[in-house]
Amino acid sequence: MKVSSSLVEAHVFRKVENDLEFLLLKRGDNENYPGIWQMVTGAIDEDEKAFDTALREIREETGLQPQKLWVVPTVNSFYSPEKDMIIMIPVFAALVKNNDAIIISSEHSEFKWVKKDEAKKMLAWNGQRTSVDTIYQYFTLEMNTLYFNEIKFG
Repeated sequence: MKVSSSLVEAHVFRKVENDLEFLLLKRGDNENYPGIWQMVTGAIDEDEKAFDTALREIREETGLQPQKLWVVPTVNSFYSPEKDMIIMIPVFAALVKNNDAIIISSEHSEFKWVKKDEAKKMLAWNGQRTSVDTIYQYFTLEMNTLYFNEIKFG
């Protein structure tokens, strides 16, 4: 069995007063996992760095340009029985401006800005919910012992 890293997760968030809101996207009916709510996800192109994939997918799926991007100190994973492979997924956090317009791609049917607890109820997989908690704890300083590497771009 192989281990591969061919996908990314990018949790787009904005700061609203002293709280965070997370952007969730609803998968279109013609996509894998139709109708589920998720963060921005995507496949890493050949010779592309994972953080470049996160930035590209955010632009493609939402039309947004992040102000800042961080590596979240966690990696999600799943087993693909079709490929007999474990897929490792690096996780990113992307801060955007509060008033930026969202233009969702054809992969999604709608979007919502939600608070942490609602995001955790809407997301399908435990690793995604854990990532929301980790991001929230870091950016609201509930756990200031965490360290996120900021990726400089632009």
